[in-house]
Amino acid sequence: MTDPIEPSTSTSDLNPNPIPTTFLHPRREPFEHGLLPIQKLIFTDPVQALTPLKQKLASSSTHRVDSAALAEALQISSDHARLVLDTLASVLHSESDPLVTASPNDVDSVGADLRDLILFLYIQSYKRLLPRSHKDSVAVADVWPSTSAFDGYLSALSPLQLVRSNSRRFMPSQADEEVHQLSYLQKHLANIVSLLSEPVEGEGEESLVLTVEGFEHLGFLIQFGDKGSELVPLSQAAPFFANSDPDMPAVPVPASQVHDWLLQNIASSLEHVTERISAKENGPPSGSDQDVAMADASPSSTKALPSARNPCFIEGVSKSSYVKQASDLKNSSVKVINCHDSVIYILAPLRYATIYGCSDATIVLGAVGKAVRVEHCERVHVIIAAKRVCIANCRECLFFLGVNQRPLIVGDNHKLQVAPYNTYYSQLEEHMTEVGIEATINRWDETLALGVIDPHDSLSHPAGVSDAQAELATRLDPDQFTNFLIPTWFEGESIGSTKDNPFPLPDAYMTSQQRKLKNLGEIKQILRETPLEENRKRELSCALHVYFKDWLYASGNIRQLYCLQVPRSFLQVQQAVENQPFLVWNGSTILWIGSCAQNAIRYTFANLNVIFFG
Repeated sequence: MTDPIEPSTSTSDLNPNPIPTTFLHPRREPFEHGLLPIQKLIFTDPVQALTPLKQKLASSSTHRVDSAALAEALQISSDHARLVLDTLASVLHSESDPLVTASPNDVDSVGADLRDLILFLYIQSYKRLLPRSHKDSVAVADVWPSTSAFDGYLSALSPLQLVRSNSRRFMPSQADEEVHQLSYLQKHLANIVSLLSEPVEGEGEESLVLTVEGFEHLGFLIQFGDKGSELVPLSQAAPFFANSDPDMPAVPVPASQVHDWLLQNIASSLEHVTERISAKENGPPSGSDQDVAMADASPSSTKALPSARNPCFIEGVSKSSYVKQASDLKNSSVKVINCHDSVIYILAPLRYATIYGCSDATIVLGAVGKAVRVEHCERVHVIIAAKRVCIANCRECLFFLGVNQRPLIVGDNHKLQVAPYNTYYSQLEEHMTEVGIEATINRWDETLALGVIDPHDSLSHPAGVSDAQAELATRLDPDQFTNFLIPTWFEGESIGSTKDNPFPLPDAYMTSQQRKLKNLGEIKQILRETPLEENRKRELSCALHVYFKDWLYASGNIRQLYCLQVPRSFLQVQQAVENQPFLVWNGSTILWIGSCAQNAIRYTFANLNVIFFG
């Protein structure tokens, strides 16, 4: 409907009070990683559309909806039906749900729980909060290049398209997003509760009731728990289901009673978060709103759930290098925001990751078991091992992917390239196993493009553009493919068993790599057999040292020696260059060569290999 049902402000006879010290929070995952720009999933009147759909699909005794039934009911393609199931699985609140635990080959037949599916389809009408402008636009302009090969192309676009494509966007704060999501839930709560309710004999408000099972499915959208405290199972947080006899089925509760109780809790949470925003705005300036309680998805359980954690923020890294390992992270999700001209390594098992507003950077993500979203990035190389990835509104970016599901491309993208996964670190396979990524499945080149216009943003769009398909990514030429070597000095004492890239390379890329390695071996052999007098060797080594030192400074790679705090000081590296022959190789081209011996110490600067022979 155009105007969603407004929630009632009446209180129930029980007059249940919100839990005094535990606040209700929206689950961020469905809103951040669960929205699909497919027009047939977005309903002007969700209740009118979803009520008959629920009745039609409820015929199954298991109350589950498989891919074929979903495609028929929504009149969508089988590819889109599978995308709905995969996306829903990535944001479900219950880790024990069969859709989450199903193997890739069984997802279509296992299907989704009808109640989770209805909630998932309902929130497809959600509109994201508009991106905010940065408080220090001068500083941003200094680190984010303003020119590009596309600037001439963009000038030919309509003014609206130009603004959307070329504006510098900044992610809304955690607190602002929570207020926006709570307000959405407050406005649509009556509809949501009614869709989960069952009809019974009675009149008026007593004609709909909610069972404890139906109530638990609200955990897809909401949760109870604050920073530093444990998440409380939804049924235990509600006074009408808490402490029910486990041997006796809980008595269904009138839907109006559930609605009123949730409405009170949402109002309390809105007041609490608004007060925190006001205090932050009136207090001293600080970084991202990381102290707002935002918990990760948690499995359903009758026991207290794990402590609510905030995402780890890596924000504003500029002309530098940054490393996060598993021991450094207490969170299961990471957000890399507005980083520029930098190399960022996140070598840890994660559930969710977001890369937003970055440019001219290389970003390595370890193992992400649920979903990765890369948005509004320019000239970024992203190396990802993940279950699934969504790329939105990016340009001139290169993605090295090890993904179990088809990469999703949405929005206004230009000049994207994809390539197979190209790196490893010693604990990678251990981290992949921990989060459920299969190395035998890599669908890196099976990209699925949806619409150019995202109906979930809050911007107006030109007429006729909504049906346009997003620009597809192209495959990287195998001859341009290079392995990316992660420096081993990051790992310290945490040495794992991974010795090579766990994702098998396609034949064309493997053949190219073997040819390059063969060429390198031949060059090394020629150097070994080339007779040079000692003084000539010293002259060559000295000349190469000067060129290499100049290259370190000119390319900016000298920063990695300082930023990453490697065991060798730069002075020691200089001495190594002065005293040992070396070779600089970018995977396809030998940049500089010195005479060589048997052993080599390998360093990596971004995408170049520097090998010292001694």
